[in-house]
Amino acid sequence: MRIAVYARVSTVNGGQDPQMQLRELREYVERRQGTIAGEYVDIGISGAKEKRPQLDRLMADAHKRKFDMVIVWRFDRFARSVSHLLRALETFKALGIDFVSFSEQMDTSTPAGKMVFTVLGAVAELERSLIVERVKAGMRNAKAKGHLPGRKRFAIDIDRVRNRINAGESLRAVARDMKVSPALLVKRLKQA
Repeated sequence: MRIAVYARVSTVNGGQDPQMQLRELREYVERRQGTIAGEYVDIGISGAKEKRPQLDRLMADAHKRKFDMVIVWRFDRFARSVSHLLRALETFKALGIDFVSFSEQMDTSTPAGKMVFTVLGAVAELERSLIVERVKAGMRNAKAKGHLPGRKRFAIDIDRVRNRINAGESLRAVARDMKVSPALLVKRLKQA
């Protein structure tokens, strides 16, 4: 059996590494006596985005029937939206491709696997919606208390900055002295 492996990590600087997912998925393929038809790895891309370079490539290869099964470490690595998940599963079903979620031990070739997968996908979408609502509520609360979202604006004396730069100081030195980034100074100089 030809098996496509899909892995995704949302961030690279948060200690996430796709190799942990890939190692377990490769072992699974070996236990099933399958062959890896392709590895598709999206790094630093949110699961909320339906368009991901490697996921797009996987879907294109599915239409070319380059594999018989897709395996992911967890279903939320593949999709967090039930509608996106169900569209992909319908595509795979039409193409005769099975879908396996390793961690949840779900296989869409079984009726129970299909049902559980749909329910868990709905729970993941609900969780994401609740997170979005909590963030929005927090921002409304902060706004009501007079706090604006984003970074605090620094009062920068642009004339003083220009005088120091005209006197021969580097932009970097002026920025360091004012405890702001050189990019911020450039932005403020352009705005003035």
